[in-house]
Amino acid sequence: MRVCILLAVCRLNPLHCCTTASCPATPPIIHTPSPPPHTRDCTGPSPCTSLLKLQEEEQQYRTSSLPAIPNPFPELCSPASSPTLSSGAKGLDSRDSSTLIIIKVFSEDGMGKVVEIPADMTARDLCQFLVYKNHCVDDNSWALVEHHPALGLERCLEDHELVVQVQASMTSESKFLFRKNYAKYEFFKNPLNFFPEQMVAFCQETSGTIPPSQLLQNFLNSSSCPEIQGYLYVKEMGRKSWKKLYVFLRRSGLYFSTKGTSKEPRHLQLLADLEDSNVFTVITGRKLHNAPTDFEFCIKPNKVRNEVKELRMLCAEDEQSRTCWMTAFRLFKYGILLYQNYKIPQQRKTLLSHFSAPVRSVSENSLVAMDFSGRIGRVIDNPVEAQSAAMEEGHAWRRMNILGSPSPLHPSSLSGVIHRTQLWFHGRISREESHKMIHQQGRVDGMFLLRDSQSNPKAFVLTLCHHQKIKHFQILPCEEDGQMFLSLDDGATKFTDLIQLVEFYVLNRGVLPCKLKHPCTTVAL
Repeated sequence: MRVCILLAVCRLNPLHCCTTASCPATPPIIHTPSPPPHTRDCTGPSPCTSLLKLQEEEQQYRTSSLPAIPNPFPELCSPASSPTLSSGAKGLDSRDSSTLIIIKVFSEDGMGKVVEIPADMTARDLCQFLVYKNHCVDDNSWALVEHHPALGLERCLEDHELVVQVQASMTSESKFLFRKNYAKYEFFKNPLNFFPEQMVAFCQETSGTIPPSQLLQNFLNSSSCPEIQGYLYVKEMGRKSWKKLYVFLRRSGLYFSTKGTSKEPRHLQLLADLEDSNVFTVITGRKLHNAPTDFEFCIKPNKVRNEVKELRMLCAEDEQSRTCWMTAFRLFKYGILLYQNYKIPQQRKTLLSHFSAPVRSVSENSLVAMDFSGRIGRVIDNPVEAQSAAMEEGHAWRRMNILGSPSPLHPSSLSGVIHRTQLWFHGRISREESHKMIHQQGRVDGMFLLRDSQSNPKAFVLTLCHHQKIKHFQILPCEEDGQMFLSLDDGATKFTDLIQLVEFYVLNRGVLPCKLKHPCTTVAL
């Protein structure tokens, strides 16, 4: 019996909100059902020069042929010296939205997209535009990455940073990457995981446990003076040698003590300034700089382009220490702006929550479940029969192959390939590549991906991040009553395919250290 269930989807018009960027108390709320008005994809055709010239001449002719009409309300006009009427004012305002700049953004596979953006476009705006253009899931975890291959450095732009200003400090070899970053604001949710008490000075001075709210308040409040302290390996300028120094990170800059762990001003020397610098992750590995550990990072002055000797190379003892130093650098540099960037998606979600309740339209109320198995279609009045028909339709869908046609093969053949359409499956990549992908996208609890096993061609591997450590779990096939299943706990819990396995561990921790939460995905622009 073939049953067809007619469904309807009720769409709501998105809510538009307009705010000014000059008001820090109420940060702008961005909704992106459509691309920004001044942003366009440069891959389409452009008008030829002759046509533009003809249009300009026609406009001049029309303007000169019209009689001069006096202004009846001169008192409402701006003075002649006003920037509104001044043609040279555009050059003075770096955030003039009428000026369009061409930039190129790359994805993880090396493919790029050329877009034309206004000069006042922020990194968040550009990410939302790329999400719209590429039909990505807008989960507020996408980021724009500043990548310097010659220096082996990269960093995620803050949401409020102007893309054009960042591009002005980049070289021709540098580029922007469009990538996931789940850890961008994770420290607001779990601050104690990012700031160990032994590294925060005021936590030791109070000699007690600091509540997370107070910990963040001290970092965000400009009047308070928190301090990150601890040992770091510091590379000497212009040399290959490293020194282990006791370092202090304050709002005024990064300092090291010339006498043990002394904090006296006469024993402190400035290592790097925060105002005109940014903190980067070193992606070239420890061999290039002969680093003592794998947890290397760098403070790069904005004026520096390709001069490696001008970089301040640093190295931490472990991943948690490096994350603490880099997160504190961002907080000291931007302060309350980071918190406003973090709250914008939540404010948007709160505003849209009023429309989250399903609203049935007039046309939807007229739709009913139908049975077309006979010569004449009939309405299914019994709700139990309608529900069973819907379940049967769902099972029929799972027997469809990737192209949507009925598969003549055994249903188990679909289980062997359907997972390859999922964003969390990355095929035959190595363990090192899976480590790199998870590290690039944030190292937060629950980040995961699935891949083919390199040691067993019939098995798969679940790569999972927990407490900033990456663990691997092998998924092995098992047979029961002549049917093949998949399991990662030696057959105690069996699944027909990888999709069913992932859906189970999203809801249940089982034998894993945590639930599956953030799929490690890539997008092709």
